[in-house]
Amino acid sequence: MCGGVYFQHGEDVLRIFYPNPKAVLPVLTSEGTIKLIAWGRRQKQPGNLPMTGWARLDSIYAGRWDKYFPTPVKIPVLSFMEKDLEGISHWYDLQKGQYIQGLLAKEGNERRVYVVTIEPELEDAQIHSRWPRVVQKGEKSRHFIT
Repeated sequence: MCGGVYFQHGEDVLRIFYPNPKAVLPVLTSEGTIKLIAWGRRQKQPGNLPMTGWARLDSIYAGRWDKYFPTPVKIPVLSFMEKDLEGISHWYDLQKGQYIQGLLAKEGNERRVYVVTIEPELEDAQIHSRWPRVVQKGEKSRHFIT
């Protein structure tokens, strides 16, 4: 379910894990810059946005996120971490020009980004129940493309 990411921000290379209440994700802006935005919301954190770090693609299409004015964004990371069914962490590298798709949700002044997840490919389904959606550089990010 993408429990951690590894990315470069300026001169720093950061490893961020979702359980950390200060976790942020890098988001590629329309101007081509990187902005760090809070990764989801955890229990006991203030706010009104959903308490999770992920958004299922089918729930986005079903309209469950509409009240949060969802905007698709690209999350530029070098790699992401998934835990297998036995709880063992595995890191997966992205190729140049690939991004994790994110959903930027808004309510009032609150802004948080959620990792968009999909059902894994058949061979990966034995290991992971959900997989982050990876998009290519040229894909439009204005829509949650099927």
